[in-house]
Amino acid sequence: MRQRSLISITAALAAGALTLTACGSRDDDGGSDSAGGTKVVIGVDAPLTGDLSALGLGIKNSVDLAAKTANKQKLVDGVTFEIKALDDQAQPSSGQANASTLVADKSVLGVVGPLNSSVAESMQKVFDDAKLVEVSPANTGPALTQGVNWQKEKVRTYKSYFRTSTTDAIQGPFAAQYVYNDAKKTKVFVIDDKKTYGAGLAATFTAEFKKLGGKVVGTDHIDPETKDFSAVATKVKSSGADVVYYGGEYPQAGPLSKQIKASGAKIPLVGGDGIFDPQFVELAGAGSAGDLATSVGAPVEELDSAKQFVADYKAAGYKDDYAAYGGYSYDAAWSIILAVKKVVEDNDGKLPSDARAKITAAVQNVSFDGVTGKVAFDEYGDATNKQLTVYAVENGAWKAVKSGTYTG
Repeated sequence: MRQRSLISITAALAAGALTLTACGSRDDDGGSDSAGGTKVVIGVDAPLTGDLSALGLGIKNSVDLAAKTANKQKLVDGVTFEIKALDDQAQPSSGQANASTLVADKSVLGVVGPLNSSVAESMQKVFDDAKLVEVSPANTGPALTQGVNWQKEKVRTYKSYFRTSTTDAIQGPFAAQYVYNDAKKTKVFVIDDKKTYGAGLAATFTAEFKKLGGKVVGTDHIDPETKDFSAVATKVKSSGADVVYYGGEYPQAGPLSKQIKASGAKIPLVGGDGIFDPQFVELAGAGSAGDLATSVGAPVEELDSAKQFVADYKAAGYKDDYAAYGGYSYDAAWSIILAVKKVVEDNDGKLPSDARAKITAAVQNVSFDGVTGKVAFDEYGDATNKQLTVYAVENGAWKAVKSGTYTG
């Protein structure tokens, strides 16, 4: 799940950053022809307003940067890339409506997003029916790629869905191993927000924690629409837990952590990538020191492969941070861009009439050195890069404390 805003398309046009025209013939399935060549639109779906906009705007900006970089490099001869960003407000119904809007625009040949796994569930069939490729930089729910019964039998339901982030099937157990083996915590109180992401992550953490020998001393759910968690905080205090695991996102995790400490339970709150954001620290306050979060991949700032992305993002002047999903969003967009390049080159320099289907097939086979490392997809559409990092709040900011992969 993550970050912020950008120069509008109108401003970019005024500055001459994009070579587009207002008119031109449109193919049956792919691009829009104009005097300046062929326009290819990459859709973006993310929460651009509301509590999670600090994540969604970073996704949007990073995709925009990828499109501008491809244009500057003239990566695909005769093709100019543009983005079309829609706000899903982290709501499945809005995501599904946005998916239909993007499908209806025949110049849209790929989509990056969404942030939330629950939103993705509402979008997948819409895109798959249209053979329109979707690459999420942030979804971690295992069922999205491996089917609802993924723990027993993996079945890929939607061939058009991919992701550059790893899944909760790995993230939850990775966190459990750190909490039990490294942090030496043995009694956990598990809380989730009952949403697809949060409940799924809490479940995979719990299973691994028990397998390691840890004890679950209590469980509860919270209503993500409220900020009063005093009742569950009291339960945590009386349970004797030495750690809390929360499956959910930072707008609730921050106040939850603060209220648990206020109840007298001076124990760390641990969560997944959904809480890994500076705003968690702001919401949780000074008592958040020692709280933990896992997030996909390694810290972008520490990767040699990300140095150019970080420099280019800063130079572009975006007022919002790229945050945890910026690199994954750029790589998601680049996988679509490279697929477009492959399809155009295989069709004598033009987009074919069935461009969407061919681009979806091409994404399955992309392999490149991206911002976040090697980018490729397995037979389920999952990222082959399965690295994760544990972060701790130290001196009012997240600090990486351990990177690695889950060993099950």
